[in-house]
Amino acid sequence: MTEQSKSFVALVDDDRSVVKSLARMLRSLGYEVGAFDSAKEFLNSVEALTPDCLILDVHMPEMGGIELHTRLRAMGIRIPIVFMTAQDSSHIRAVAEQSGNLGLLLKPFEIPALLAVLDRAAALRQGPTP
Repeated sequence: MTEQSKSFVALVDDDRSVVKSLARMLRSLGYEVGAFDSAKEFLNSVEALTPDCLILDVHMPEMGGIELHTRLRAMGIRIPIVFMTAQDSSHIRAVAEQSGNLGLLLKPFEIPALLAVLDRAAALRQGPTP
């Protein structure tokens, strides 16, 4: 990956305004962005995609972020995940801290916090594979 080329980030949130604003901001910083309005929409596309990082809302209709995380793991798909939510809980924190996940962002979050998480995703990509 070149210095000018940043990673491909997939955003999944049922709040269209959140997806639009995050996607716009990330694209302005040089990231390639895939935007999805539902976990189901992302799941239907995941085999054709190879995102370097998944930014995933925890609370969505039909299928929430935790359930999507579980399904991806059951399919053997390991994408570093950043969970985001407005409702903090010990269960969500525990899932967010599992191996391979990048953590939890509490809404509203500051852009530097998001960028720090994306830097961790980039470090994971560049690090040695077990």
